[in-house]
Amino acid sequence: MRRPFLAVAGWLVTAVLVTLVGVAAIRLVGESIAGTPGGVRSQEEVQRALAAPEPTVPGPTPSVAPSAPGPAPSISATPPPSTTPTAVRRVFATTGGSAVAECGPDGVRLVSWAPAQNYRVGEADRGPDDDVEVSFVGPSGEHELTVRCVDGQPVAETGDDD
Repeated sequence: MRRPFLAVAGWLVTAVLVTLVGVAAIRLVGESIAGTPGGVRSQEEVQRALAAPEPTVPGPTPSVAPSAPGPAPSISATPPPSTTPTAVRRVFATTGGSAVAECGPDGVRLVSWAPAQNYRVGEADRGPDDDVEVSFVGPSGEHELTVRCVDGQPVAETGDDD
């Protein structure tokens, strides 16, 4: 009678320990995969962070050259041009996703874009040009965001196609 009781108790203790170790491992791996310690941020938190001025660091500014999927992007240190006016950035959001655009001396360009949950990027024209656009495709159709510069400020025109 005592032997089956010890076997069941040992099995239960082992199961609890294995479960705790598994949960801890999943939490540790999950945070490193998601890359967002502390959880997912709300759209308001993202917009607030993007609207905050970027810190300025004296000296050379690293620039990242965009590249196709494959090898890591090349990084080179180049001093910031002293005669170039600073670009004006704004965040735009649609049902399908959001984008950051800036106006500079060459026109408007998309700095970044991200689809909303259950959406994907249809097409993206990053510029610089007179206007740039990105489309997001998802359950409620296609949501297109077109951005132009008006008086040096990025201005969006949204066109939603169902």
